[in-house]
Amino acid sequence: MASATAFRRVALTATRPSRIFHSSARAFIKVGDTLPKVEGLVESSPGNKVDLSNEVKTGKSLIIGVPAAFSPACSESMIPGYINHKALKDFKNVFVIAVNDPFVTKAWAKSIDPSGSSGIRFLGDPTVKYTKALDLTFDGSAIFGGERSKRYVLEVEDGKVTRAHVEPDNTGFNVTAAEKVLG
Repeated sequence: MASATAFRRVALTATRPSRIFHSSARAFIKVGDTLPKVEGLVESSPGNKVDLSNEVKTGKSLIIGVPAAFSPACSESMIPGYINHKALKDFKNVFVIAVNDPFVTKAWAKSIDPSGSSGIRFLGDPTVKYTKALDLTFDGSAIFGGERSKRYVLEVEDGKVTRAHVEPDNTGFNVTAAEKVLG
């Protein structure tokens, strides 16, 4: 019995090598950082790839990261809060990124902003590559079935992060609410 337990411990350790070699917590994107140039974001269809680093090169932009499209907090509170906030017009670009395929994010955009009048663009990160590049992922297997994005909002000016709001518990809705971010 002891050898089976030891074998499981070794097997678990082998599947998590980062815990062995990293003594400090990884740091997610922070103020002053430039957004990474990473392929993987898509809008409305798999062929419509979006280079976010290019989209936010000039002016003020807002990037809102959510764990999943159609989740209750995202659909009922968070995104409507931004859609209805008067300060949204102060941003040249506003993006919502969800770890979903482009068909889901397109359907979500139509359900939450039917006329598209908010100007918000809804992007899918189906491979989680972009969210990983920001180091803003968490294991959402228990709820969402796999790796997901932490809930976050990045304020960007001329391609650099000026303010970063990241929920400390990954999915909460406190520091990322529109009234807290935009005033």
